[in-house]
Amino acid sequence: MEVLRVKSLSKHYGHIKALDGLNFSVQKGQIMGLLGPNGSGKTTTLGIILGILNQTSGSYTWFENKYNEKHRLHIGSILETPNFYPYLNADDNLDIIRQIKGIDKENFDELLELVKLSGRRKSTFSSYSLGMKQRLAIAATLIGDPQIVIFDEPTNGLDPEGIAEVRSILKEIASRGRTVIMASHILDEVEKICSHVTIIKKGKLLSSGPVGAILNDNITIEINAENNTDLMRFLESYPGINSISKTNSHLECTAEQEIIIGDINSKAVNSGIKINHLVSRKRRLEEEFLEIVNQQNN
Repeated sequence: MEVLRVKSLSKHYGHIKALDGLNFSVQKGQIMGLLGPNGSGKTTTLGIILGILNQTSGSYTWFENKYNEKHRLHIGSILETPNFYPYLNADDNLDIIRQIKGIDKENFDELLELVKLSGRRKSTFSSYSLGMKQRLAIAATLIGDPQIVIFDEPTNGLDPEGIAEVRSILKEIASRGRTVIMASHILDEVEKICSHVTIIKKGKLLSSGPVGAILNDNITIEINAENNTDLMRFLESYPGINSISKTNSHLECTAEQEIIIGDINSKAVNSGIKINHLVSRKRRLEEEFLEIVNQQNN
C-alpha cells in the first residue's frame, strides 16, 4: 500500500524556492530517510505533508485517500525541538498529549519501556538530558498507535550514546510494522536506519529509492606507492577501474565489484611499482550522496 504520494510539490517564499516540483512516494513498512543538507527543504516538506504549511503548488495524498481528512489520526510526528511542560513528569506530559489527540485512557508502560524511560517516568521533564527528552518525544508520537511516525532530525545534537539509543528505538518501531519517515542531514544515520532514501537539495529531488539501489555495487580502493605518478599511469589502463582521484595521502579509485585486489598488487609489482598501501571497501551512502550532488551542480 502506498501510504504517501508527493506530486510536483512546490513552496515559494517570494523569489526563494524552498521546494521545487518535489516528487516521491512512501510504501507501507518502509523506513524512508528524507536526506539533504541543512536548508534543502526537508522540514518544509514535512510541514506541508502534516498540514502545518500550505504549499504553493502540487499535492500530496495520504493512505491513497482511504481516510480522507481524518488521515492525521493515523500519523504521529515530531517536528524540530520536542516541547513539553518542564515541571511535569513523563506520565503527565504524555497524558496531555493523549487528551489533545482525543485518545481514550491509555497505559504508558509499554511506551516508556520502549524508549527506556520507565525508571525516570516520575522525574520532571526539566531534569531530563537531551537524549531523554528526545526519547520522550518519540513515545509521544506513538500515542494512539499511529500507522506512520515522522521524525525531523531525531538524533540532532545527541552524543554518540544518545544517537545509538534513538537508532535502536527507531528500528524497533519499524520492526513492529509501522512506517517511519525520518528527515536527516546525517548520512551515516540514514544508512544505518533506513530501508529507503529520498535525496533532496535546494528543494529539488536528486534521487529516490532503496538504500541498496542508491548504493551501487562499486567498491572504493585506496592505494599508494613509492611513485604515485607511475601508479596513476598503471591504474588508468587497468580493467575494471572506473575513476581515480588524489587525496592528501593516497589515490582513491572507484572500481567494479568483481575486481580482485590481490591481482592489482601482483601486477603492479610486476610492472616495477612498489605498493605500500592497498585497502578496498564498499562505497558508502556519503560517497554516493556527494557524487549525486556534484552531478547536480555540474
